[in-house]
Amino acid sequence: MGRIIGALVLGVAGVAILVSLGTWQVQRLAWKEGVLAEIEARIAAAPVAVPEMPDPEADRYLPVIVTGRFADGHVRVLVSQRGLGAGYRIISPFEADTGRRLLVDRGVIRVADEVPAAPPGAVTVTGNLHWPEERDGFTPENDIADNTWFAREVPVLAAHFGTEPVLVIARALTPPEAAVTPLPVSTEGIPNDHLNYAVTWFSLAAVWLGMTLFLLWRIRRRTV
Repeated sequence: MGRIIGALVLGVAGVAILVSLGTWQVQRLAWKEGVLAEIEARIAAAPVAVPEMPDPEADRYLPVIVTGRFADGHVRVLVSQRGLGAGYRIISPFEADTGRRLLVDRGVIRVADEVPAAPPGAVTVTGNLHWPEERDGFTPENDIADNTWFAREVPVLAAHFGTEPVLVIARALTPPEAAVTPLPVSTEGIPNDHLNYAVTWFSLAAVWLGMTLFLLWRIRRRTV
């Protein structure tokens, strides 16, 4: 009898823990879907002027519009985009009509292409504010001599160009820049694997339950 009670307690405790973990992931899924919906609604909103003091959290993905001229210089950030393959994001300094100096991610070109000059004259940039955190322990150091970067580190880029640490991801330029492809700003790159995690925990709970029932059956057979 003691072995049956021990197996039953272990089985119930294991199932309860695994089910609770799966339930927690379901709750996290609902939370993440709400966050993504909020971001998508923010991305789709009407553009506004660039805030004087953008908040990295409250103003992330904020649609903005700014008019001015591109300044000299650019950096190439190596990326891989679905449907485009390997390419370079082109980031240039931008002098707004208000006197502010910002960073503009103009879009992507293929690795084999030459970096085109930025559009001359007055340009209107419509895009979204972004504070990407793309560097981790596996990111190579930027090759400044070759002007090849591996992460869009806004503070580092701002120091490099002498601009504010504000990066606008261009969705459209007026007049348009045909040689560079603006990339859509979306939530596709934000991971949301909570459903897979929930299924995994619930599956483990089912397996644990099955093992417990089998163990109880074996113990009962031996004691009969």
